[in-house]
Amino acid sequence: MPVALLAAISVTATACQSSSGPGATGSDAKDTPAAASGAADYHPTPYDRIRDGGTYTSAGTFDDQGNPFNVNATLTASRVWSWYNADAITYSPTGDVQYNPDYFSDVKVSVEGGDQKVTLTFNPKAVFNDGTPIDWTAIRATWTANNGSNKAYAANSTDGYDRITSVEKGRDAKQAVITFKGVYPAWSSLFTTFLHPKAATVENFDKAYVKKAHPEWGAGPYTIGSWDTHSGNITFVRNPEWWGRKGKLDKRVYVNLESTAAVNAFKNGQLDSVSAVDAESLKQVKGLKGTEIRRGGSPFEYSLYLNSKSPVLADEAVRKAVEESVDRTQIAKIQFQGLDYREPLPGSAVLYSFQKGYQDNVSAVLAYAPAEARKELDAAGWKTGSDGIRARNGRKLEIGYTLLGDDPLGKATAGALAAMLKQAGIRLVIDKADEADFAGILSGRKFDLFVSGNRSMDPFGARYLCDFYCSDRDSNITGAGTPALDKEIRATGRIADRDRQITAVDKVERDALRQYAFLPLYSGPSTYAVKKGLANVGATIFYNPLPETVGWEK
Repeated sequence: MPVALLAAISVTATACQSSSGPGATGSDAKDTPAAASGAADYHPTPYDRIRDGGTYTSAGTFDDQGNPFNVNATLTASRVWSWYNADAITYSPTGDVQYNPDYFSDVKVSVEGGDQKVTLTFNPKAVFNDGTPIDWTAIRATWTANNGSNKAYAANSTDGYDRITSVEKGRDAKQAVITFKGVYPAWSSLFTTFLHPKAATVENFDKAYVKKAHPEWGAGPYTIGSWDTHSGNITFVRNPEWWGRKGKLDKRVYVNLESTAAVNAFKNGQLDSVSAVDAESLKQVKGLKGTEIRRGGSPFEYSLYLNSKSPVLADEAVRKAVEESVDRTQIAKIQFQGLDYREPLPGSAVLYSFQKGYQDNVSAVLAYAPAEARKELDAAGWKTGSDGIRARNGRKLEIGYTLLGDDPLGKATAGALAAMLKQAGIRLVIDKADEADFAGILSGRKFDLFVSGNRSMDPFGARYLCDFYCSDRDSNITGAGTPALDKEIRATGRIADRDRQITAVDKVERDALRQYAFLPLYSGPSTYAVKKGLANVGATIFYNPLPETVGWEK
């Protein structure tokens, strides 16, 4: 499953101040660790130590697009999907591959004549909830919808799928034989879950899961018990069609709440876990009786997206000046104030500083340099007016910033950006939008500047380089890039050796960042308040605990 988009989470505000130096996110650069935290904290508990029964309730809902393979899917969609669809391949917190024997009874990987072959043998008992056998046709359907050969599919990512030359039936229908052109080390990330063949038609891929659920096309220990389409609340119950290990919980409940309301609901005992995204929410939940704080590293990254197709940002000089004006250190201070947390500024869209092979590609290309930004704009013919705002050919240098919701902390972050850009003679116009508009804003590219995040769903970050930077990808919401750069990016996907591939990715990403349309801002910790005894919930890094293993410790 690919990276999953999420809306910006804004946290505690401070006034805009000067930077404490490149790479620093704390009050003193020397206190900043060399890498972000790679720790996991989720109370790992074996299946046989979890009691039968009970309910686990947290905040969440179906998103507009519930198909996680679709380009408009979000993190919420991916998390909900995993509770009533196949979790066939998962990863340990550090990224080791784990095959679920309830779906795959055997997995073999070989290389023949330089081409990789993966043979997946399905559990004989595996069926979709409508009775359709889970077999090689599910793998073929998932590949067909995502390989990019049919542009009618709005696929999130075609990378990897487009390297597959065939998906064929093996010794019988319960065996899928996947052949790649060359070797593809990240193949497991393509089939962590899969589509029911009926869900993989063009019509259903794009539209069937829009504000709808299809439990009949799902599989797993749980299925949908109820879904209130008015409130957005969902209850999952044990699936009578499930053949594998029984789910420990009687019910898994998602309650549709905004972040502030979710914290209050947790304090009132209505939720069993809640994300503590900022100092204020952490303060409210810390020390509550029967509660523990679980905090670890995070495969999240929040970035500033610049719409290269908007009239004012079509000028690369303006985009570069904007990025040079953004004091990322100060943005990170705003996010982390009160959290007792420091990390180096992120330097890549696809790898995290706690991963092998990571390089700070941003710093190799760009520095916080407001004086240089002013020179860029002078050279591009933008002259400063009496009000301090630049103009060219009678047009003011005004750039929109789309702010979701009315969270005062989000407003403060926008205010800090406005103060930074004003020093360069740029007026930031803050455009407010509802959080429900998130997917539409991105898919319709209805923004100038926008802060959004991504969560990596697997450790193979190099695979997603094209999703961020290729000019012909819907997932590249900045619209930047060139055919020549696309060619360079795609060439990295054909490198079989993972270490060599990452080295090549680092080089190409630096070229991509010189489009000045995408600027990583911060990652931050994953912090959760959790009722004591709740097992396998919290900061998991790359791990996605199987639904049947989530529950209450005996």
